[in-house]
Amino acid sequence: MPWVNEEMCVGCGLCVEECPVSAIRLQDSEVAAINEDECIRCGHCHEICPQEAVRHDSEKIPVEVEANVAKTKKLLEHFDTPADQSALLERMVRYFTKERKVAEQSIEEVKKLIAQVD
Repeated sequence: MPWVNEEMCVGCGLCVEECPVSAIRLQDSEVAAINEDECIRCGHCHEICPQEAVRHDSEKIPVEVEANVAKTKKLLEHFDTPADQSALLERMVRYFTKERKVAEQSIEEVKKLIAQVD
């Protein structure tokens, strides 16, 4: 999912004009924002942005990992004993493992779609 680096965006509006589904709007701060639910991931905003403010979501991986770890640490606060904390951590590992499996299986299904298109 593309996103806009607000520090790089100058509010020129080219991405807003270029978006074929009107998924990008200028916020009150005159910075572009992409509506994830409306975005069709066509890549036009990446190509048109003269400031390279429209970024790829892979850049957010470290931020998302940090948020996941912070959330897990916050959940740990609800458990007093080491045994209960370990049990929570094991559940979190299972949760993230499930998320990885969903992503991997989704990738495989999308690859099948690619083969159908080619």
